[in-house]
Amino acid sequence: MLLIEEKRVPINIELVPMRSYGDKPESFLRIVPSGLLPALLVETSDGRKQAITESQVIMELLDQWHPVEDGYRQMMPAENDAEGKARYKQLANLERELFSWWCTLIFRPEGPGFSSGGMLKKLMGSNDDSMSGAMAGFLECLSKVDSQLASTSGPWFFDYADHPTMMDFVYVSHVERMLASAAYWKGLNLRSDTYRTQFPALNAWLDAFEKRECYLAFKSDYYTHVMDIPPQYGPGYDGGFEEDRIPYQMSISGKDGKSSTLPLSFDDSLQPLYRGPPLPLCALKAAEITGDNGSVGVEGTSYEKSDPEKMAEACRQMAGWKLAGNGKNVAKFASRGGPDGAKNRRKGFGAELADPYALPDEQIISSVDTALQLVCTALLTQGGSSAHESALTEMIAGLGESISKDKARDVASALCYLRDRTGVPRDLPLAAARQLRAHLNAAIDVLY
Repeated sequence: MLLIEEKRVPINIELVPMRSYGDKPESFLRIVPSGLLPALLVETSDGRKQAITESQVIMELLDQWHPVEDGYRQMMPAENDAEGKARYKQLANLERELFSWWCTLIFRPEGPGFSSGGMLKKLMGSNDDSMSGAMAGFLECLSKVDSQLASTSGPWFFDYADHPTMMDFVYVSHVERMLASAAYWKGLNLRSDTYRTQFPALNAWLDAFEKRECYLAFKSDYYTHVMDIPPQYGPGYDGGFEEDRIPYQMSISGKDGKSSTLPLSFDDSLQPLYRGPPLPLCALKAAEITGDNGSVGVEGTSYEKSDPEKMAEACRQMAGWKLAGNGKNVAKFASRGGPDGAKNRRKGFGAELADPYALPDEQIISSVDTALQLVCTALLTQGGSSAHESALTEMIAGLGESISKDKARDVASALCYLRDRTGVPRDLPLAAARQLRAHLNAAIDVLY
């Protein structure tokens, strides 16, 4: 999808769930009997339809079919660029090596180095006896990636364009998962100041991606990743740097009393929000939020110096807008979390929180809808922090008046169900999703 957006390819998109989240529609299975995703349906010149299911092949074909001479951006080295093609192959092999080290680190129990003294660490010049061979190998491979990025004049893997190209897209989807899983299961924060110094080119590459609006549309948060990684790859194993791992896990899961609790800090130390536009540009423009380059609502800049009060209000507004736009259905969905919800016989799926055939608790839908209206009103309130504080006071009072005591805990359970299933970017970008989760938690605290 990033290639399609960056190359600006006209295409019709239909969403199909992965196996671990639900059943694929029969209409899709008739075209792709294997059910593999992604899938590109093309029609040949003689009218035959063909489905292609290998993601890299899909990207290469889209690049071929939409060439530079027709006004599209170049995404692959030119046919006559032998050096570029050789570099592309080298980088593709390095990506597979990095992926292999990531799988070894995350999805297998960590053991010691090659010897009790950690031979690999000694070869790397490390005196950290607590570092496993898997961790050392992963970091060493990241260093190779960093060196390749540092070898170009810009932030991307190739110099022939001032935008990300095919190889950048091949890497970024897995690197994004690596950032989340390494922090959650290994206590390794690759965006910290320490690793920004150790891997400056890698972090500059990530910063450059985050400054692009189309990347925001597809960028997930760590919580969503650590929930969707196990059904796809298998369970992650705790290990690594335990002193950091435990607080990171608490932060990512929203159980640290800060990351999903009001009042929220301006930024998130583990998942920086403002190294690029945190909301769609139209939302930033509507809120008249100025980027660090002095322009209002543009990409290509960070927003770390933006007005914290205006930014918080814009993020709340987006969360409230999305909730208000589908409120009745959201209330029905959340009511699956009530005591009589999700009791029907139904098919289960691999993802822990996926339950597409669950039925709601009909007895609490109206009360859940009322609670969500109160939360939504607090989110949509304008006028700065003082007006928001007043709105929260009114929300708390309204919950006490509107939700009967015999249903309060049941409604709270429904709000927990919704909070835990608020996905990024499916439902909201992280800067807005954290506001929704935190406001739901404020309501939950009152009802419990």
